[in-house]
Amino acid sequence: MRVILDTDMGMGVPGMEIDDGFALALLVADPAFDLELVTSVNGNVDVETGTYLSVELLDRLRRPDVPVVRGAAAPLVEPERVRSAPDEVRAAFGHRTPVPGFAAAEIARLVLESPGEITLVAIGPLTNVAAAIALDPRVATAIKEIVVMGGVYLGQTNRGRMPGEFNFWVDPHAARAVVRSGATLRLVGLDVTQRVRLTRQHAATMAASGRPFGAFAGDCTVAWIDKMSREFPGDADLADSCAMHDPLAVASITHPELVTWAPAHVDVAVGDEARGVAIADLLTGKDAPEPNATIATAVDVDGFLDYFLTTVATY
Repeated sequence: MRVILDTDMGMGVPGMEIDDGFALALLVADPAFDLELVTSVNGNVDVETGTYLSVELLDRLRRPDVPVVRGAAAPLVEPERVRSAPDEVRAAFGHRTPVPGFAAAEIARLVLESPGEITLVAIGPLTNVAAAIALDPRVATAIKEIVVMGGVYLGQTNRGRMPGEFNFWVDPHAARAVVRSGATLRLVGLDVTQRVRLTRQHAATMAASGRPFGAFAGDCTVAWIDKMSREFPGDADLADSCAMHDPLAVASITHPELVTWAPAHVDVAVGDEARGVAIADLLTGKDAPEPNATIATAVDVDGFLDYFLTTVATY
């Protein structure tokens, strides 16, 4: 299966979010995937950092042949939100350079060269994806499927300062553009991804595997759990585990049976008070609109962890 990964990569700097890195590792380790391109986007980290770390991690995964192309540095309509890499990140990873080009243009080029063949896995803000569709609207119908980790569909964040799930909140206009584009969409939201968790014991198992990536990933996992437990001392889950948001989106492609799916009509709010909130009509009313997406509603936690750990932990 031919795949493009669009990501705001953080794995590689201690204490940064790690699930993007595990999603990339799953795409590399599972022979069902043919990873053709990685594109970076501003999100959990600035796009410069995310680009460096994507190149770095592909080298660790023994896939330096996969090109990385730098993407959007800020949300579509908010250029003032641009950020730069910290000096210490540049010093450590600045030698890792992407291939020339622009992410949106490369996504559009690959998709239009092979209509119906490319699956795009988007696990960061949707800025690059929306820009690719804006460059040529045929991208939306030429792409095989867009699988998104983003949104909350059967719940809410319960956070007034960030009412939408993070990826949608960072660039709500891009998220709205993508869900309205006519592309075939599978949306895996925070309300489901929070249920699949990597524990300290899992991290110890990876670290003891004797495999180079396993040791690195185990250390990154412990550092991330430590950070979460310090920042949210009252949350028992965060003291011992972290959610595998992005790997679940990847796993759902080759193992859709791990997830329960439902058709829905989805839109995204862009106003300040509800910034990034996904509005999902589950099509129960007689006047319901046509579905424009399939959303995840439940997950086989044990089944996912078995697949994930068997595939990645000893890579």
